[in-house]
Amino acid sequence: MRAWRDVFIRQPILMLAALAVTVPARAQPAGPPVRVISADEAVQLAIAHNQSLVAHRLDVDQARADETTAFLKPNLTFYSVNTDFPVFHPSQFTWDNFKNNQSFAEGVSYLFERGGKRKNRLLVAQDATDVTARTVSDGERELRFDVMQTFIGVLLARSNLDLAKQNLQDFSDVVAVNQQRLAAGDISEADFLKIALQKLQFEQDVSSAEVALVQGKAALRQLVGYDTLPDDYDVAGDLVHVKHDVTLDELKQAALEARSDLQAAQSGIKLATDSAALAVSNRAKDVTGNVEYERDGDLNALGFGFSIDLPIHDRNQGEIARTKVAVRQAQVSVSAARIAVITDVTAAYAAFQTADQVASLYESGYLEQARQSRDISTYAYQRGATSLLDLLDAERTYRDTQFAFREALASYMTSVAQINFVVGKQVLP
Repeated sequence: MRAWRDVFIRQPILMLAALAVTVPARAQPAGPPVRVISADEAVQLAIAHNQSLVAHRLDVDQARADETTAFLKPNLTFYSVNTDFPVFHPSQFTWDNFKNNQSFAEGVSYLFERGGKRKNRLLVAQDATDVTARTVSDGERELRFDVMQTFIGVLLARSNLDLAKQNLQDFSDVVAVNQQRLAAGDISEADFLKIALQKLQFEQDVSSAEVALVQGKAALRQLVGYDTLPDDYDVAGDLVHVKHDVTLDELKQAALEARSDLQAAQSGIKLATDSAALAVSNRAKDVTGNVEYERDGDLNALGFGFSIDLPIHDRNQGEIARTKVAVRQAQVSVSAARIAVITDVTAAYAAFQTADQVASLYESGYLEQARQSRDISTYAYQRGATSLLDLLDAERTYRDTQFAFREALASYMTSVAQINFVVGKQVLP
């Protein structure tokens, strides 16, 4: 089947190899090894160094600082009231006047909070921290999927590039052989030009795959942290189709237990409930007490007092009503989040099954049939038993089938990553 390749390809290569044996090769200095990362390493780098996520984590630190603020007690207030200074009668600035006629009052006041405000403020702040932490965790979940999706895209681009280069080499062999046939008068110049022009498609495939690989690696580097990888890094792994046995009910149950966005919504109910309790606490009016030292002439004395708002009009009715509505809103949000989780799992599972079936179809024989069809057409065309159109059609079919198979593998691997994404934890390796 490939006897023509032995004549026009193998023998020249053997001659070149024999010639190379007689010429000593100059030793090249070994460069630094290219860093190769796996999918798991890419995820860990992203979790540790992704700038958006690092900035998002600082929200948790801010929320913890708010807890400190919420639990602080009011400060003492110092005040000083000094009267009867004879500013407009300077001649009266005498010791006797200071001792007998001027008044001084120095005191401190303190706000006594009532209704458990401080305790409830702390609970609300702690609830806000919990919601923030779970929201950040959900951001990590999304980042993991983005990294896996981009990593698979790099694997696909690299696989497509390898295939494109191999297809170009194989078709270049076909062009070279037919150039010999043209010189021998076995084919017309029109047929040879059609074959030569078809080579452009394979060259374009190589160029497109090279661009896709560069773009994919750049996108992955941005996700994992630009400074964590060198310019010439590479990825480890291949596009594979590994069967997984999992049921939809198992995935739904796992997702309802693990999804961080659902947990954040559930924490939102506690936040809303404690906020409502704080609103009720704020209805209680605080008391301000004060103690002061008084000197009025030759009189030295202590005084005390207090003040309190009279709840005639403002009893915090609006805030209490608003927080009660917020509790109901949080409960509805949990129901919506639960439905969204189940919907996400159902959709992802359907995509997973479909991708599995498509990959299995290619592996069941279509790949081998496309290869055999190309080889048979090439063999027959070299011997004049089939037309040029049949040869070119077989080449295109083989090329399209190989690219489509790689797309199917990438889709399947992405669907596996999506299952882990919608569940909220790794359930499929």
